[in-house]
Amino acid sequence: MKLAVIGAGAIGGWLTAGFIEAGAEATVLARGATLDALRASGLGFDDGTSARRYPVTATDNPADLRGADVLLLGLKAHDLPKLAPLIEAALGLQTTVVAAINGLPWWYFEAFGGPAQGLHLNTIDPGGVLARLIPADRVVGAVVHAASFVEAPGNIRLVAANRVLLGDAGKGREASDIARQLARGGIPAVMTDEIHRDVWSKLWGNSNMNPLSALSRADLSSMLDDYGVRRLAITMMREMSDVGARIGLTGFDDVEARIETTRKLGAFRTSMLQDVEAGRTLELDPILGALVELARKLDVPTPVMDGVYGLARLLDQSLQGKTS
Repeated sequence: MKLAVIGAGAIGGWLTAGFIEAGAEATVLARGATLDALRASGLGFDDGTSARRYPVTATDNPADLRGADVLLLGLKAHDLPKLAPLIEAALGLQTTVVAAINGLPWWYFEAFGGPAQGLHLNTIDPGGVLARLIPADRVVGAVVHAASFVEAPGNIRLVAANRVLLGDAGKGREASDIARQLARGGIPAVMTDEIHRDVWSKLWGNSNMNPLSALSRADLSSMLDDYGVRRLAITMMREMSDVGARIGLTGFDDVEARIETTRKLGAFRTSMLQDVEAGRTLELDPILGALVELARKLDVPTPVMDGVYGLARLLDQSLQGKTS
């Protein structure tokens, strides 16, 4: 299998290592120090028990990716729209796109069914550029439950791997094959027939814990030990449950059980907290802004989500030296 990769970071790099372990030939789009490192010594991967290096073809020309069987997108979701020209240059006519991104993805409502069928959210796909470029029928959605980080350019360290859920976003039938390929490469990947529900389930926790951690500069344990922050998170989860119920995503009611599951992660520092500390742009719109926009379109009141989104957006603007 020929694999093309845009975004070989913490998660994308881990999945790339799994694909190569299963026999794939990988071409990775990179730049700067990462490009230099990949060209010099390949992709480094350390899972805590062994360290390995995998050969890759590293390039800064997206046209070199064209013709791949699979294009893996491991980017921050908010970067996708502005990188659409690079993605377009990399896509072949038969390329399947594996989207390993956080938040509500651009393809989510294209084949959703029910009252939200075909709904467009400008917060995640301004102008619909991604929907036109990568229709759902070409997409395998990935919900990643794992923790990893970039130890150095071109080098990935895995901290914890729970599972990777892969499901066909539209009428395609590639998810099962992709899951088997990754499983052969040591990734705990399984195929799901409920990718929309699985995306929503992960977001049910991320949409509150991530922005609240960015605002408080606190880890999960510290936030959940604080009565006020915990109540904020619970209220946000209940508001998201109300939005989900309006579009047929029911069963997200046991908020306290989900909070206790989150508590088991201990003093975990969310990706958004890490972005704040590094001064990076926050992945805010895919994780919370899209839900706020969706709630408005459905006329579902979400006052706490709205307020937290507004505060986090102002924080993001201050980090980037912008004004509203």
